[in-house]
Amino acid sequence: MGSVTAVLNQKGGVGKTTVALGLAAAAQRAGDKVLLVDLDPQGSAGWAMGVEADDEHLAVGDVLRTGSADVATAATVTSGWGEGVDVLPSSRSLIDREADGHSDATALRLRRALEPLTAQYRHILIDCAPSLGPTTRSALAAADGLLLVVELSALSVRGADAVMDTIEDIGSRLNPHLDVFGVVVNRAPASSTEAEHQAEELTRHMGAGAVWKPFVPQRTVLNEAVGLRAPLHDLGYRAKATVATFDRLYRHLNRVTNASSAATDATDATNATNATARPHRPHRPHRRTEWAHPPMRWVSPFRMPSVGAGVSPGSRPRSPS
Repeated sequence: MGSVTAVLNQKGGVGKTTVALGLAAAAQRAGDKVLLVDLDPQGSAGWAMGVEADDEHLAVGDVLRTGSADVATAATVTSGWGEGVDVLPSSRSLIDREADGHSDATALRLRRALEPLTAQYRHILIDCAPSLGPTTRSALAAADGLLLVVELSALSVRGADAVMDTIEDIGSRLNPHLDVFGVVVNRAPASSTEAEHQAEELTRHMGAGAVWKPFVPQRTVLNEAVGLRAPLHDLGYRAKATVATFDRLYRHLNRVTNASSAATDATDATNATNATARPHRPHRPHRRTEWAHPPMRWVSPFRMPSVGAGVSPGSRPRSPS
């Protein structure tokens, strides 16, 4: 079974899509099959992988509307990067799903649709919209864990505050196994006093183990890869250092997801044993204190603590009118 990872930050422009694309390229380079779910109405991730967002064909919006695994399978296409990297593309009408509301039943549709697909992929990466609206909540309800992408700026680090609050809510109500896989720092400058200060703040409040190394450096080659709609490693020697960075981050993702899956299985086995041993006691929903991997508590440095299988792009099924 593959793992489902949501890549997000509520602040736009921090490079979530760049990180998702870099990890997908590293997975392909490692020979692992990966599915990228483009949950951003802009459709940037799918476009960079050779798949246009439109309203004529089945897309992720149809999956969110129906919660159907059959629709998800039919909407999934082989990316322009070649075999091993598939895309569940966005559509221009995806923004309409933001009007679906915050009901639990709506939030669980994506999870229900993606569950059968996890057997086909090593990783499913969800590139979230730069918001904490219904589509992002659906991603968190479907995910095994999340990667928080930040830049080393005060506003970017501050944006993590609202994300952690949302994790608390989703974890307690919809996804008790939701884990915080870690924080990926993107566009790290070679030398900056302010960036160093923000890195120290981020590490102090999230924990040294939560902030992944190496940081993704500022490199024009990342933009070039997107412009060429090609995986990073196709750019050859000029991308060598950046490719090595994403290869290391991908290996770390594998370690973290393997450990998370093992811990979740152990927790489920314990709960099943306890339920069998005491059948007269009704099973209680997971409380936060019972989580195997509780989301890390975020203490913001900016506020006082409060009290209290693939279809080729040319033959994509059309969306029902």
